[in-house]
Amino acid sequence: MGASAGAEDGVGLSDFIAKFHCKIVEQFELIHERGTRANAKDRFVVLASQDNPQKFAQCILFDFDTNALCEVSSGRYGPALADVPLTLATAGRSAQSGQSGRSACISASGRHIEMNAPQPNWPKKTREYQNHHFDSTMWNDFMFRDGDIIISTYAKSGTTWMQQIVSQLLFEGQEGLPTADMSPWLDMRVPPKEVKLPAVEAQTHRRFLKTHLPVDAIVFSPKAKYIYIGRDGRDVAWSFYNHHSNANEVYYQAVNDTPGRVGPPFERPQGDVVEYFRTWLARDGHPYWPFWENVRTWWEIKDLPNVHFVHFQNLKDDLAGEMRKIAAFLDIPIDEAKWPAIVEHCTFDYMKTNGTPVVPLGGALWDGGAQTFIHKGTNGRWTSMLTADDVAKYEAEAVAQLGDACAKWLATGGM
Repeated sequence: MGASAGAEDGVGLSDFIAKFHCKIVEQFELIHERGTRANAKDRFVVLASQDNPQKFAQCILFDFDTNALCEVSSGRYGPALADVPLTLATAGRSAQSGQSGRSACISASGRHIEMNAPQPNWPKKTREYQNHHFDSTMWNDFMFRDGDIIISTYAKSGTTWMQQIVSQLLFEGQEGLPTADMSPWLDMRVPPKEVKLPAVEAQTHRRFLKTHLPVDAIVFSPKAKYIYIGRDGRDVAWSFYNHHSNANEVYYQAVNDTPGRVGPPFERPQGDVVEYFRTWLARDGHPYWPFWENVRTWWEIKDLPNVHFVHFQNLKDDLAGEMRKIAAFLDIPIDEAKWPAIVEHCTFDYMKTNGTPVVPLGGALWDGGAQTFIHKGTNGRWTSMLTADDVAKYEAEAVAQLGDACAKWLATGGM
């Protein structure tokens, strides 16, 4: 759909939006009235310039309720000149024109409508992160689509589990889906971007990708939905020990010997699981990557409208309930007749038995294959092995690095 509006070539974004925001709101209200929530194409409103066909405003309704993003572009395929988030309110609120950043419209149906702008402070990428595993520059050339789903964890926190959940929700319980291929680790440096990005761009289904980077090392888009999964660091380290100690020579060749590695090679594990944990804690995630900054940077943006937090323990305690919350966040309708199968396909036992299409390369990088990658799925194995001093050091570090509220959530799943 579209609405025509005149605009001079040199008009700025704020002037453009201020002049034509009522037309934008009017179009969005029509979308709501038609009830076309499942149609991604209906999320777009374009205001074309009569004076310059190479100048237009494109507005995207990205949560179907109250939030939109507008950008002014020059040329159909040209870069955005600027963008601004907008909050739309249509539920019987009185218009309050004259306040800073707020304007009122009378819609086609005669109701007052407010548009408040700008709203969220969207994260900005501030650095590159490259090592034996990562190449954060992948994000610089990634072209977001409306509705993209980004699954984020530090690692060993339920990433593969969430990929399975999202795939089952999107594809209504289909079995045998090649989830690992459908949901690539975008910032993994192999394969290189010349191979990976065209493959992702060629996907025609609603995309769901994974990242293990902190927020400030990715390009963050209001068009996407982000799910962050957390897990107690002690459980993460225990899971990593199994993951790392069972990695085979193909794994080390991939991360150490392929072109593009930055920095030292990835080390092999040392000692038993307790020694492994102590090193991981003392050297902040070594030999993988820093733990605390990952959790902290995602926690800092947990209240953004397109970010949803999930905890590993909560998935274990109430898988079906958490899956319903995830479906609602992603605007995925649930077919109740298929719901039992969808949930069953996301249980640990099912994934352990049917893990090959779910895990990276079918588990070829680990001795024992997919069943090694999907190991135990349990928490608290450290409780009988760590000393009281080990526990105290970890818990003190968690509070120092994250603050009380985030440290509590990471340990328990309670907000």
